[in-house]
Amino acid sequence: MDYIIRPPLERDAEGVNALRRMPGVFENTLGFPAEPLIRNRERLASYDPNSHQLMAVLPREDGTEAVIGMAGLSVHPNQRLRHSAGLGIMVHRDYQGQGVGSRLMEALLDIADNWLMLVRVDLEVFTDNARAIHLYEKYGFQIEGTRRKAAIRGGQYVDDYIMARIREDA
Repeated sequence: MDYIIRPPLERDAEGVNALRRMPGVFENTLGFPAEPLIRNRERLASYDPNSHQLMAVLPREDGTEAVIGMAGLSVHPNQRLRHSAGLGIMVHRDYQGQGVGSRLMEALLDIADNWLMLVRVDLEVFTDNARAIHLYEKYGFQIEGTRRKAAIRGGQYVDDYIMARIREDA
């Protein structure tokens, strides 16, 4: 599969919206099944210098691209927290388990380590999302704690883990 990792473009809004609303994806993010397209258009247009987003896109024969994944780092704007960032990632349900998440993680962590010199990258993940937890552990993330009843999913309150990767050598 020849997909491309690149920064987001305005034309990606519809693909991002479809991904954020996709069953098999939105349940494990803070996405919403009725999320409007305008929200994703605004999100793509409003990234600031502290936001570093990447897309995984699959070129189609007609010259368009299908959005198959998205990941990003949000560097904390407070000067005393600028050594750290939050991470988020989502992969199209048809491409999960095929290395897309790994490629996005590698690209983001390259930015974190070699361009932003971040010491800490953290994230939240639902405690029952074994596939994502495995991916994060593969890249050095460790569970730091559990947030009980952290979010609503399918009419239930669910717990999540706070995970972080700390670069001790930095």
